[in-house]
Amino acid sequence: MKRLALALILLAGTAGAETYPEARRVLSLGGSVTEIVYALGEEARLIGRDTTSNWPPEANALPDVGYVRALSPEGVLSVSPDLIIAEDGAGPPEAVAVLQSAGVAFVSVEERYDAEGVLDKVDAVAEALGVPDKGRALHKRLAADLQTALGRAQAVGEPKKVLFVLSLQGGRVMAGGADTAADGIIRLAGAQNAMQGVQGYKPVTDEAVIEAAPDVILMMRRGDERADADANGGSSHTAAKEAALAMPALAQTPAGREGRLVMMDGLKLLGFGPRTGEAAVELHDLIYTGS
Repeated sequence: MKRLALALILLAGTAGAETYPEARRVLSLGGSVTEIVYALGEEARLIGRDTTSNWPPEANALPDVGYVRALSPEGVLSVSPDLIIAEDGAGPPEAVAVLQSAGVAFVSVEERYDAEGVLDKVDAVAEALGVPDKGRALHKRLAADLQTALGRAQAVGEPKKVLFVLSLQGGRVMAGGADTAADGIIRLAGAQNAMQGVQGYKPVTDEAVIEAAPDVILMMRRGDERADADANGGSSHTAAKEAALAMPALAQTPAGREGRLVMMDGLKLLGFGPRTGEAAVELHDLIYTGS
């Protein structure tokens, strides 16, 4: 905790990183990178985005070059970028190699699921765009948000156990274990990941779900579900929760018996971008106060 608190008061500093202040045709790949570009006020330089980049809403008007992890060089080069800023893991690797061989500046931004990682990501994007002053200002604002979340987390006496459910396809729970964005945001919210001993996002048995005994079940509210819920007075959202809680394994957990299932916007929850401090506070409140 002391290390985290110290990180939150440090200002941006990425000396020696790649910087392209002259780039005017920037392609952002990854929802958090696109959010950061907008938060820096540099969106006028964007000429495209990937499918995961749907916040802020204005980003949806940009040409979509495909999914960040399944890119085609032809699709990316069709928007003629002079700089690509991508989340770590953009690919496939052979597509990235083609783009780099085409002479397009390519900056890969490291993905880490903790407060320090978010701040480093802001620094890296600001450095790539050549706007260090704007980067320092955003870093400072986000650090304050994360400090608020840290204060909430430190005030927790007995952490509640949270089970993150990525999907329920085929009647099987796909849960989030260690080294995932889900694990990171649960910890930032002052709770404990119920799936101890699981790495990554993995399908888990009904027995494992019941044994984990989560106090709260956490799921993503996807964009189409939000639109449907708004149009139908929240019925789509309610139906999704009821369907999940009706699954035998989830129904037999403390969370299932008490109906403690919460949903949040997927990109806000797992993006680890400019809204992460706000997301951690929101999740904390959902877990501990139900509001």
